[in-house]
Amino acid sequence: MIRSYLSNYAHKNVSRWMVLCIDVFLVVQTFFIAYFIRFNFSVDFDVYRLFYDIPVIAILAFVSFFLIGSYKGVIRQTGLRDALNVYIGVSLFACLLALIVLLNKWFNFRPYFTVPIVIIVIHYLLNIIFLITSRFVFKFIYRKIASDLKKPAHVLIYGAGEMGSIVYSTLSKDLESSHKIIGFIDDDVNKSGKKINRLPIFDSTEITDVFVEDNKIEEIIIAIQKIRPERLLEIVDEMYSLNVQVKIAPPVSKWVDGDLHIGQVKQIKIEDLLERSPINLDNPILDQEFKGKTVFITGAAGSIGSEISRQISGYPCEKLVLIDQAESSLYDLEQELKRERVSNYEVYVSDVRDLYRMDQLFSKYKPDIVFHAAAYKHVPLMEDSPYEAVKINVNGTKNIADLALKYEADKFVMVSTDKAVNPTNVMGATKRVAEMYINCKQKEGEGKTKYITTRFGNVLGSNGSVIPLFKKQIEEGGPLTLTHKEITRFFMTIPEACQLVIEAGTMGEGGEIFIFDMGESVKIYDLAVKMIQLSGLKYPDDIDIKITGLRPGEKLYEELLNDGENTMPTHHEKIMISKVRELDCVKIVAGIENLCKNNSRIEDAELVRFLKGIVPEYISENSVFENLDEKNNQVTNNWI
Repeated sequence: MIRSYLSNYAHKNVSRWMVLCIDVFLVVQTFFIAYFIRFNFSVDFDVYRLFYDIPVIAILAFVSFFLIGSYKGVIRQTGLRDALNVYIGVSLFACLLALIVLLNKWFNFRPYFTVPIVIIVIHYLLNIIFLITSRFVFKFIYRKIASDLKKPAHVLIYGAGEMGSIVYSTLSKDLESSHKIIGFIDDDVNKSGKKINRLPIFDSTEITDVFVEDNKIEEIIIAIQKIRPERLLEIVDEMYSLNVQVKIAPPVSKWVDGDLHIGQVKQIKIEDLLERSPINLDNPILDQEFKGKTVFITGAAGSIGSEISRQISGYPCEKLVLIDQAESSLYDLEQELKRERVSNYEVYVSDVRDLYRMDQLFSKYKPDIVFHAAAYKHVPLMEDSPYEAVKINVNGTKNIADLALKYEADKFVMVSTDKAVNPTNVMGATKRVAEMYINCKQKEGEGKTKYITTRFGNVLGSNGSVIPLFKKQIEEGGPLTLTHKEITRFFMTIPEACQLVIEAGTMGEGGEIFIFDMGESVKIYDLAVKMIQLSGLKYPDDIDIKITGLRPGEKLYEELLNDGENTMPTHHEKIMISKVRELDCVKIVAGIENLCKNNSRIEDAELVRFLKGIVPEYISENSVFENLDEKNNQVTNNWI
């Protein structure tokens, strides 16, 4: 019956008034016990007089506990602070009782009410013991029954420092989590054999298959505040080999209202295993940069555009204008901003390829800053659709860049890609053409509008990227499809990418291509194996990896700099500026205008020939357009 009650009502707290009544009842009982102790457990005292004293005792206890609020704590989560409140309440009660006894003695208000001082002292000590102990006993019984009902998971905490203690305390307080902490793991051999909260600390070398099996370990929670990604990866590999789930506690900066909540201890994400330290930008002048400004964001519903929108919505802009042709995604972003109580924005379903409509919007709002994130980015699709790639990536960029100068925007910031570097596909080539046009536009504008480019690699979790694809394939039971076992990519998280774009908009003076120090490139095959492990599965027993061959236009390795480019540092050690080689802008701009003009009039092969004429380093790989690069079919300069 008790178990049934706890099972059904575990989420509810005992009534505070019930706790107060129980406390008062215990105080009355201990008053009787105090007399028995004083008279050597006999009744050699006036028992009937106690019945006159009890109402006074009960009223004083009620008033004391009510004033201190010792009854307000959640009994099943009793801690030292609750015990301290009980102690203060009992102390106040004893003081009030002694004061009334003294006043009665001096002024003879009620001759028959008198309590010996020794009884008050004994009663005081008994109250402290009984009231505090009763709370911890109830807590212990409740947890014992609740844990038996839930069959808790046996857990080890990796990290015996302050963070580990906080995770232990959080798990211990939360009954819904249903965890039983077996002990701690730590790399510091000096801590091995010691204890925290009566739980042993194990050296990492002690955690073997036999240990896990004997102690029925199901989860290991990593609780290390500052851990290098390389070490985190080592720990994850070691622990997954033991066939246990691995979770991680978030850093202090991500705690809710300064407290760690059990819901924040989650499965490790692939982002946590990036083989480099995450990059955080902290520029105090961003508030001033955006204060009172009108900001345009094209491609606002995409992975990058939407995150830029979220981040900029936190700054004091005058107006935020969000533009995208993807109706549903734009609607989702609008609803999200509403939930966040953002009000200074406008949303437009529109296409950057529509010059007339874009001119209307520029004329209406006259933006101060333009973030251009609208683009087609999928390499195989654009290899099959050069017309669309040129239309959005080149012509769309040209439209927005031209309007930025026409309406005298302060800055134009374009989102580019590492695939624009020595491109091997149509998508990369069109983005390189857009970069070149922006560079030339900077010279044309003579400083009226500052044209800035940001260039980075693949974004973890973006629409259509490899991470969501692998997740979906794992959910479907596999196999994971990979184009080549040796293929590598640079990776960054969406927030990092957008911080770069915003930072570039702040520090850029025009004409720069900003690139990130993205660390070492990541082998996609290793990434796939890690994702299988993070899902609690084994490779290749549970899910296999299938090699499908390189897709049209796909590179094995990406680059961040073109031939002839090098970098110079900025005020942030992780951000560099590419020193762009000089361009013949008269020839380049004429070629781009000719490309956009003839885009809808020529076949795909001729269109790609145009691109190769503008971007000489564009050499097709694994593509139907490879024949255009043969020596006997050299590209001529008739694209101007």
